[in-house]
Amino acid sequence: MTQLLDRSLGFDAALETLRGGGLVAVPTETVYGLAADATNAAAVAGIYEAKGRPSFNPLISHVSDLEMAQRYGVFNERALRLAHEFWPGPLTLVVPLAPKAKVADAVTANLPTIALRQPKGTMAQLSKALDVPLAAPSANSSGRISPTTALHVMDDLGGRIDLILDEGPCDVGLESTIVKVTDTELVLLREGGVTRDALEAVVGPVSHLEKEAATRIEAPGMMLAHYAPRKPLRLNAGQARADEALLAFGPQVAGHKAPALNLSESGDLQEAAHNLFAYLTQLDDSDAAGIAVQSIPMTGIGAAINDRLARAAVPHDTQEADDG
Repeated sequence: MTQLLDRSLGFDAALETLRGGGLVAVPTETVYGLAADATNAAAVAGIYEAKGRPSFNPLISHVSDLEMAQRYGVFNERALRLAHEFWPGPLTLVVPLAPKAKVADAVTANLPTIALRQPKGTMAQLSKALDVPLAAPSANSSGRISPTTALHVMDDLGGRIDLILDEGPCDVGLESTIVKVTDTELVLLREGGVTRDALEAVVGPVSHLEKEAATRIEAPGMMLAHYAPRKPLRLNAGQARADEALLAFGPQVAGHKAPALNLSESGDLQEAAHNLFAYLTQLDDSDAAGIAVQSIPMTGIGAAINDRLARAAVPHDTQEADDG
């Protein structure tokens, strides 16, 4: 049976669960993550089992601070600049695995790199108290909509994990940006809460992932199909059809009957990012046959919103399980 506890009551219980090799859903500023001790192979295997996650898909390891991160990954000068600028925060750095790093093989999916992030709040505090990284993909069944509230986690993974810490809705609402940083590469692997412009202001030009290289899974959230509702999505829709729910953006569209939700009536992309997964979940639970999504600008964090929507709209019969 899965426990659902307020953070103030559940922090110590979470520590004991993680020490014992259990699974705890923990809020971050991005989405709720499903955490386990990254150095415990059996615990990490539990993440894959609970989520139905493919074993070739690596996990992000969440650390308490940069000092812990440098025990597990090799940070060159550019990686250090990014960490100093954006940590704690919604940026994951994929760096070479440190020679003596002891993490479960499944965390890296046997790649020579490791994905590391210092989040804000509870996840980092748990990592500090345990003195180990916490492997933590999003706390949802693999390929489904990422959870931004504790109830989203309970509805999906209740009965399959040990504990959920409830701190209310997540602030950012989209998963972290992922950047690969080695001596020869500086590549944006996934759009997210830190924009491309913000990255380039710190380290200069960041490469796009080449289309042919996108088939190589180097970090979470890179597979074509992901973040998927049960209902089909129709993108860049002017209006919804009679049998569709509407996910709007900007000024309200007159004449559309419920179900309809607006990511941001004022056209605020940060507000839209915060609401995206919660609103997709609500519309997915409606009686509509599908979901029509209005156009979202590609500027700033809009690029990350469009990335998630494009992956969510992949036809169900072509989807492969994935997670971020």
